[in-house]
Amino acid sequence: MFDRLSSAIATLRGFTREAPRAPRRVLLAGLGALALAGCAQPWQQFHAGDDAQSVIARFGPPREVYDLPDGGKRLMWPTQPMGEVTTAADIDKNGKVVNVRQVLQPNEFYKAEIGKWTRADVLVNFGRPVDTSYFPLMKKEAWTYRYLEDGVWYMLYSFYFDDQGILRLTQKTPDPLHDPDLRARF
Repeated sequence: MFDRLSSAIATLRGFTREAPRAPRRVLLAGLGALALAGCAQPWQQFHAGDDAQSVIARFGPPREVYDLPDGGKRLMWPTQPMGEVTTAADIDKNGKVVNVRQVLQPNEFYKAEIGKWTRADVLVNFGRPVDTSYFPLMKKEAWTYRYLEDGVWYMLYSFYFDDQGILRLTQKTPDPLHDPDLRARF
């Protein structure tokens, strides 16, 4: 995409050498906005009320399906274990889209309520984890998900559950898979 953008800007500069500065800036800004508009994520193409089949036609059969309390379903298309994106589509009981979004991101993780959420809540909201671990000294089970913080930093987000399955702690850490200094340890 950036090669096309650079090529378009170079071509545009050739056409606008004789143009006054203000219109050229407006034209370049417009071209930049147009290029960024082409970067819309797949989940942003759907709207509330769309038919669920349109989402399935776009993404294929969901890899995970969960029942929602209101009688609807949550369909998920994870890219785990190596990817950082899980697209989730909430579908109402009539088969219509409620919303489609990327759930592996901080504003979604921060909805988790410590002391209230259970393993089932985390599973329905984020899908299957990339890794599970048990820490006997803490008496906690950890579920870990890969994600991108601010679209830039490769991170891991972990949910820690007590022996009754209640969420007791969350933690985010750098993903060693993408850190050359830490990669040799794993």
